[in-house]
Amino acid sequence: MIPTRQRLLAMLADGALHSGARLAAELGVTRAAIWKHVAELRALGIEVTSVARRGYQLPAPIELIDAARIRAVAAAEGWSLPCDPEVLFEIDSTNEFLYAAPPPPPRQPRLVFAELQRAGRGRRGRSWHAPFGSGLTFSIGWTFAEMPADLSALSLAMGVQVVSGLRRLGVRQARLKWPNDLVVGQRKLGGLLTQLRSEGGGPAYVVVGLGLNLDLPQAVRRAIDSPEAAPVCDLREALDGVLPGRNRTAASVATAMLDGLASFAAGGFAPFAGEWQALDSLQGAAVRVVQGDSSVEGIARGVDPDGALRLERAGRIEKFFSGDVSVRPAHAGCAP
Repeated sequence: MIPTRQRLLAMLADGALHSGARLAAELGVTRAAIWKHVAELRALGIEVTSVARRGYQLPAPIELIDAARIRAVAAAEGWSLPCDPEVLFEIDSTNEFLYAAPPPPPRQPRLVFAELQRAGRGRRGRSWHAPFGSGLTFSIGWTFAEMPADLSALSLAMGVQVVSGLRRLGVRQARLKWPNDLVVGQRKLGGLLTQLRSEGGGPAYVVVGLGLNLDLPQAVRRAIDSPEAAPVCDLREALDGVLPGRNRTAASVATAMLDGLASFAAGGFAPFAGEWQALDSLQGAAVRVVQGDSSVEGIARGVDPDGALRLERAGRIEKFFSGDVSVRPAHAGCAP
């Protein structure tokens, strides 16, 4: 049974003003219970406005993530959806949820969305901020019957597929920043996180998570932006203010990623390599690669078939792997 506070949020999602008496009647609870559930929603970071003697409302309408609507969009567009989406109201992390779960059989993936994610994870233990209604967070659990030789490049292939899904929504300028960021210009639109669990010589279970900025409030931007981090952008900006529905966005990007996982199982990174190079936002750029307390500078020269970054330094190519490094703009005057 759906908890009362979720049903309350669904009623408030239209952004209209709802009287406490009517909410109580429709939900079959007391007005005091409505007040309590409103307080719980606020404690979760959801802004619910009270208007004295008139009722409650959200600051603006919000399209809640809905499994049936995701399925309907995918069916209408002819996008393959090989599993039923699962939608969780609140959770620490969709990646951690699936990583701890039993692996599904090969080609029977799990797709899990979260309306509220309390402890979303980014790469290298960083947090991912996704306040209510401002983004899209989900993870896919996928089992490879056999360990792909180039599994280290999976996050790159998934980046290609996310861009493909965004293109179906009209986003033309999205590109990829090694190893797992989606960018528009030099600003971060989203990020991928891939986790692996395997047994020697047996199946490999991966969880691929995506955090995508849809419509970030200014207060959130100020909290995220820092001198150490790349500036952010959102889908509304990328589409000049015309934002597609959250469920349509979810259907387009998730089905593209699921298609990509099936292709990767069949052919590894090779089918994605050319497109990744075309989308590489660092190609030919002077960059600084930070590894622990040390850093090196050079010219980014794409990636190897295993997904390693190729960095040109003093006429030689050095390789860096995603688990060990991060990439930042180099100081002015950096030479190869």
